[in-house]
Amino acid sequence: MSNDFVANPEEGKRVFDLDRAHVFHSWSAQGAIKPLPLAKAEGSYLWDYDGNKYLDFSCQLVNTNIGHQHPKVVKAIQDQAAKLTTIAPQHANDMRGIAAKKLTELSPAGFNHVFFTNGGADAIENAVRMARIHTKRHKVLTFYRSYHGNTGTAIQMTGDPRRWPNEFAYGVIHFFGPFPYRSQFWSNSEEQETERALHHLESVIQFEGPATIAAICIESVVGTAGVMAPTPGYLEGLRKICDKYGILWIADEVMAGFGRTGEWFAFNNWNARPDLIVFAKGSNSGYVPAGGVIIDKPIYETFVERVFPGGLTYSGHPLAMASIVATLDAMKEEKMVENAKNIGNKIIGPRLKELKEKHSSIGEVRGLGVFWAIEFVKNRNTKEALVAYNASGKDAAPMNELGAECKKLGLMPFINMNRLHVVPPCNVTESDANKGLDILDQAISVVDKYAN
Repeated sequence: MSNDFVANPEEGKRVFDLDRAHVFHSWSAQGAIKPLPLAKAEGSYLWDYDGNKYLDFSCQLVNTNIGHQHPKVVKAIQDQAAKLTTIAPQHANDMRGIAAKKLTELSPAGFNHVFFTNGGADAIENAVRMARIHTKRHKVLTFYRSYHGNTGTAIQMTGDPRRWPNEFAYGVIHFFGPFPYRSQFWSNSEEQETERALHHLESVIQFEGPATIAAICIESVVGTAGVMAPTPGYLEGLRKICDKYGILWIADEVMAGFGRTGEWFAFNNWNARPDLIVFAKGSNSGYVPAGGVIIDKPIYETFVERVFPGGLTYSGHPLAMASIVATLDAMKEEKMVENAKNIGNKIIGPRLKELKEKHSSIGEVRGLGVFWAIEFVKNRNTKEALVAYNASGKDAAPMNELGAECKKLGLMPFINMNRLHVVPPCNVTESDANKGLDILDQAISVVDKYAN
């Protein structure tokens, strides 16, 4: 594809003008944005209409785990479109059944059924609905520093500023999870952070009333809010607390799942088992909108005789199902999950630690697999963030400058607040991983001047 690409700036201008004339963008002040028109994508790379080539270290919101335009998945979608483009969810469909079977085979024993949705947010909505009906309770506990989706309950569950103008749902309580770098518990070790974070969680449960809490929903590794893995023992402790009070654990694997952390599911990095698994993004790399809930047997049995009060016209859409089947097959055949773990252990982790030693603006690097964050600070000792929490406009200038420099050097970054997330595809090559980190090394130099 890249070999036959011809720059066409005039077409790029037409695309931009068409967008600005008619498209309303997510999470944006419409008059303040200048979306970059992209013309082509292949593997780990993107091209704009001016002919600039970018190494995609964003994976389009941590979505394209298998890279762009994977030929096996593209063909599977084409073949399914020729066979059966759509069918209502009340009918059985072969691809829906195959996709569900493959997903349950990746899950712990007892997870035998899948409810398909259009994406991660509505998967969260339906998982919460299942939990509330199953437990006959209404409250849901979620982390501060989290993101669970744009829809009513999902945005209420979100623990970042996007929730603030959208608080219209009910029964959501936030609590602090473990985060040693910016500990809420004055901890001085990971062990202490785990102990105190679990004590905090149990205190919240007791004061909110255990008999009112249906579920605790957390990202197995927190994604957009900072790529924060749970400290050792935390998920195991959360499981014990849930069992103690009859609370369900919903594992949000939308961003962290399907190879991103070097495991099929992020919770597999620890010895703990959830009750519901929410997925989207990496299950088919976003080639067709899809998500869902993988359901443990006791919750499934609640709805054997009782009607589940939920559904979607596009639940298990054949094109989406074909893309899931092909994606999972390609990931297994090409050992992408193993590659993600190797790239993280061998290249990204060690090299980010080197960058931290070199650049005064880096306060911490953290992550696993192909799921990492670089946290930028003004001062390492005080840990003052390079830009303030939820900064925008001129207040966010240093991070905007960093992003612009990355693009100038040929890297598509993922920046959120004072962090740059290093999230290449699970099948990124060692060469491209090193290339991207070389660019980051050069780009970060432009913000070192803000640190002391």
